[in-house]
Amino acid sequence: MNSTKIEYRPLIRDLPTQERPRERLKEKGAASLSTAELLAIILRTGAASESVLDVATRLLARFDGLAGLTRASFGELCLEHGLGEAKVAQLKAALELGRRLVSSHPDERAVVKSPQDIANLLQAEMGFLEQEELKVVLLNSKNQVIAIPGVYKGSVNTSLIRISELFREAVRQNCPALVLVHNHPSGDPNPSSEDIEVTEQAVAAGKLLDIEVLDHLIIGQQRYVSLRERGLGFKSA
Repeated sequence: MNSTKIEYRPLIRDLPTQERPRERLKEKGAASLSTAELLAIILRTGAASESVLDVATRLLARFDGLAGLTRASFGELCLEHGLGEAKVAQLKAALELGRRLVSSHPDERAVVKSPQDIANLLQAEMGFLEQEELKVVLLNSKNQVIAIPGVYKGSVNTSLIRISELFREAVRQNCPALVLVHNHPSGDPNPSSEDIEVTEQAVAAGKLLDIEVLDHLIIGQQRYVSLRERGLGFKSA
């Protein structure tokens, strides 16, 4: 009879003191912890079959990062194994505090000066997604990030994407500029002919709407490509 070997990851309390997230936060600061570790501190305890760090990692994967957790409803989160109403309330409260902090300090919003700035904002979130997603980084007149709405999930091509959808939030919020960002699940960020065509159409539509499309970034695993830097989809003045 074949036997199955089950591996158990240690619980937080079983880790050496210096490796526990809460102790590391105390000694080295919150910035030294991963997103999963910070989330584990908020959740405090895990489920019967997994540690709190496992729960945190699973939630981030399941909901595509903190942005997805923010969008998820209270009831939807309560359905997740290891979460009850009390933990969901703690999580929602923490996420809302973060949102209010950002909105209360508009002058501290991220400023986009280069493609690298955009990559820094979205590389971790989009670099390992299993399907293509297209986001629009909305910018004000100072090139500060106003919002990053997701507008599409699926294959990025001109037959499926409605160019008007790319500008809906920019028009609503009266933004003068934006940057398109999408990922390649293969990990290779080199643009396809469809990517270039979408860029050309977006740039042309932006001119009609008086909204400048500053760039189109393609995110891969640990790297990215700026179509503007490569001169693809952006006609030289």
